[in-house]
Amino acid sequence: MSEKTMEVVKNLDIKRYMGRWYEIASFPSRFQPKDGKDTRATYTLNEDGTVKVLNETFVDGKRSYIEGTAYKADPKSDEAKLKVKFYVPPFLPIIPVVGDYWVLYIDDDYRYALIGQPSRKYLWILSRTPHLDEEIYNQLVEKAKEEGYDVSKLHKTPQSDTPPEGEDTPQDTKGIWWIKSIFGK
Repeated sequence: MSEKTMEVVKNLDIKRYMGRWYEIASFPSRFQPKDGKDTRATYTLNEDGTVKVLNETFVDGKRSYIEGTAYKADPKSDEAKLKVKFYVPPFLPIIPVVGDYWVLYIDDDYRYALIGQPSRKYLWILSRTPHLDEEIYNQLVEKAKEEGYDVSKLHKTPQSDTPPEGEDTPQDTKGIWWIKSIFGK
C-alpha cells in the first residue's frame, strides 16, 4: 500500500458543504452497525465556526443517531483536514472520541465527496442524493486507490429510494449503536 502523502481539498467552502450527505459506501468500522441502512450525515454550521454533526442510520426500521462537533485541525491551514469529536457513551460526556475527517475530493458543485483519514483505516463516499451514478462512484473509488486505500474493503451502503425522514421513526436510545459496537450486542 502506498504511503505517499494524501492530497486533501484546499479552500473548502464550509458553508456549501453544510446540509445532508448520504453514505454511498464506506469501510466497515466498529463505530457503525453492520446492518445499518439509509445511513447519512447532516452538518450544520455553528456561530463559532465549528460544525454540528448528526450521524444517523436505520436498523430494523429504528433510527439510531449520534451527535458530535467538527472543527478545523489547523485553523491557519487552507486544507480540508477536520477533527470530529463525539462522546462515548453519548449520555456520559466524559470520554471524548476524536477522529480525523479529511475531505480528499469534492466536485465543483458540492454534490459528492470522498472522505478519509491519515491511517487509511476509514473511508467514505458521500453524495447529496441517496444514489450515485455508477461512473462517478467508480471515479471516486479510483481516486481512493490513488491515495493508497485498499478499496477491496469498500462496502456499499443500502439506501432506499425514499429515505426515512428520521425524527418521526421509532428510535433506539441516542447513540446506542456506538455502545453496542464498542461493547458488543
